[in-house]
Amino acid sequence: MSRRCALTGKGVQTGNNVSHAHNKTRRRYLPNLQQVSLMSDALGKRVSLRVSVAAIRTVEHKGGLDAFLLDARDGDLNIEMRRLKKQIKNVQVAA
Repeated sequence: MSRRCALTGKGVQTGNNVSHAHNKTRRRYLPNLQQVSLMSDALGKRVSLRVSVAAIRTVEHKGGLDAFLLDARDGDLNIEMRRLKKQIKNVQVAA
């Protein structure tokens, strides 16, 4: 399983540990990923995702998973989230 947020695409970054003597050794900065179930109001079901804590806060700020996905650009979302966004759009159009 990759260390990548399903909603924002945030992933591993690299950098250096720098000692007092200014020696540099490579290190990895891992995103704070959590396994969560977010409720889709339009679909009426829970969606289990591995997302960063920053994405969870953003989803809450936007008003839920549906609002977040409808506001996001398709290029920023992975293929699974694009499919979910399309399902949400279809349900809203049918209603």
